[in-house]
Amino acid sequence: MWRDKRSSAAVLIGGTLAWFLFEVLEYNLLTLLCHVSIMAMLVVFLWSNAAALMNWTPPKIPDVILSERAFKEVAVTFHHKFNQFSSILHHIASGKDLKLFLMAIGFLWIISVIGSCFSALNLLYFVFVCIQTLPALYEHYEYEVDHLTAKGMQELKKLYRNLDSRILSKIPRGPAVVKEKL
Repeated sequence: MWRDKRSSAAVLIGGTLAWFLFEVLEYNLLTLLCHVSIMAMLVVFLWSNAAALMNWTPPKIPDVILSERAFKEVAVTFHHKFNQFSSILHHIASGKDLKLFLMAIGFLWIISVIGSCFSALNLLYFVFVCIQTLPALYEHYEYEVDHLTAKGMQELKKLYRNLDSRILSKIPRGPAVVKEKL
């Protein structure tokens, strides 16, 4: 979608307008939904009454009927994704892969620090703007980004080897127990 400049601009303007309403003007979501509903009902009311007076066709509002099957599919999909997420969390928390465990702890700590600096709406808007702009920037500066990423990964691997040799390798571990088959 980001390659289509008009739709990307429309989505970005819509997201910025929503952020401006909720964050800068401190407009409440429930209030906005009620005001939009009031305006929609007022337009339909005026259109219906004007149609009778002016011989216009009255508005045709389709009935929205959601099937039980659709709700069940959403529930089953949510249940499946939740079980996958829970399984991944259990695998990481079990401590079998120390590197993955430490990366998860570090990532969650970084997110908590970032989250304490911003409101949830500001953070959501920042992520939204990044999703809209970063792919285009990456496509334009692909070589430079790949070079800096490779350099950063080398530095992180060196830092991890240093941490492993100085701290992690000195953590005492219990003897490995091998179970024999009977």
